Amino acid sequence: MSRNEPDGDGHRGLVVNTASVAAFEGQVGQAAYAASKGGIVGLTLPVARDLAPLGIRVVTVAPGLFSTPLLAGLPERARRFLAQQVPFPPRLGHPGEFAHLVLALAENPMVNGEVVRLDGALRMQP
Repeated sequence: MSRNEPDGDGHRGLVVNTASVAAFEGQVGQAAYAASKGGIVGLTLPVARDLAPLGIRVVTVAPGLFSTPLLAGLPERARRFLAQQVPFPPRLGHPGEFAHLVLALAENPMVNGEVVRLDGALRMQP
């Protein structure tokens, strides 16, 4: 990426990492998972600063509950229960919504070193 031809602002690329809301509200029994996602969150700003001289931005998306193959394997009752935990909209996120955020981040060169929650205002319970 550092070898890319820079644009007029010197921008050469974007690194988008994926964490989880568990980085902020790890649940009982998920200490290792929460710690690994917290590591990604903690990595975001220092790496953005390290790569800034090369014209490379770094951002992290921290999704909440999304309709993924993992959740698709749960019984419908469990999926409905999880979806009801999301304040608004009260449903699981769609993969296209994640992609839409990544596109918006890619298009806005001032977003750098930032962690963006994508969770419908969800705050996980213990």
